[in-house]
Amino acid sequence: MPCTRKISREREGGREGGRRMEEMLLSKPSLVPAFCWEEGKPCSGKKIISSLKAGENNLVCVTDGNSFLGSHIVKELLSRGHLVRVTVHNQAVDFEDLKGLIKEEDMNKLESVVVAKMKDLDSLCDAFSGCHAVFHTSSFIDPHGISGYSEQMAFLETEGARNVIEACGRAAYRRRCIFTSSLLASIWTSSNVDSVIDESCWSSEEFCRENKLWHALGKMRAEKIAWRKSKEMKVKLVTVCPGLLIDSSSPHDHKETSFPYLKGGSIMLRQGLLALADVGKVAEAHVRVYEAMDNGAYGRYLCFERVVQRLDEAIQLENELKIQGLLSAGTSRIISEEIQSNLSNSKLNRLLFAAPHMSCNQ
Repeated sequence: MPCTRKISREREGGREGGRRMEEMLLSKPSLVPAFCWEEGKPCSGKKIISSLKAGENNLVCVTDGNSFLGSHIVKELLSRGHLVRVTVHNQAVDFEDLKGLIKEEDMNKLESVVVAKMKDLDSLCDAFSGCHAVFHTSSFIDPHGISGYSEQMAFLETEGARNVIEACGRAAYRRRCIFTSSLLASIWTSSNVDSVIDESCWSSEEFCRENKLWHALGKMRAEKIAWRKSKEMKVKLVTVCPGLLIDSSSPHDHKETSFPYLKGGSIMLRQGLLALADVGKVAEAHVRVYEAMDNGAYGRYLCFERVVQRLDEAIQLENELKIQGLLSAGTSRIISEEIQSNLSNSKLNRLLFAAPHMSCNQ
């Protein structure tokens, strides 16, 4: 890799050449992301060779930048001129995934790519060092179907959220976190049919456990832990709670990420709770909320574009995701007209009102 060749030239040129190389790396932007290696091992945290001084350039860190949403947030941040660091879990596989999701010209703009695991607090502290904000997008993906997201995964997601906020409070240059939660953290209760569901609503842990809605449970508990820990660590936190992430340009690409969300999908459909969110617009909402934190952005934000309110729309979604019958089975007799929805994302819409090119309409 390019960074390895730089290290080799440093050794060949002796101490003087090494000093010149170090000065060059610290004084001007690198043409490649600083995903560096030392004797075959990925550098992380304090070992990162950075092309710019993080504290002076509003560096932000995106966890799991190789994920479906994470990669879009990275691209949105870069397009708006932010200096971006990305974390991945595994040096080889995840880095290749990242290169497949982000264009080479954008990869070259990254401040660095580092390995940081959600269960390793020290690696997270190293990754967040010097950052003005952390975008925490990590989630556990279920590659095997609806039942694959287990209660254990919900526990791991919660512990990961706790560590991220802890590390942000300990190591970040400014203690700010933009946390990706889910609409699922708000909609699952035993008595929400006639009530408006907005940022004040929380899913019931008891209801989620009784119905084995583990993905909803994980998201809800992770977000609640983040809020409690942020108060303890004095981290300024905002959370974005998107509906089902979709990408109309390539609907099959995110099929696996949809399965955990859609457990209980037929109930969501009947109750007017099946909300869709374009992944590009969700990414933009994350960045807009971050940029508005100095001007009053606070708390939770439900984010979605539209609610599926007709059976034919549900069948179309099933066809796009190749999940025939998962949403519509047994509903054709029940649904005879447009479904009414009580979901509200007016808080986010108010924040985005000054950005007419971006809407997250109900």
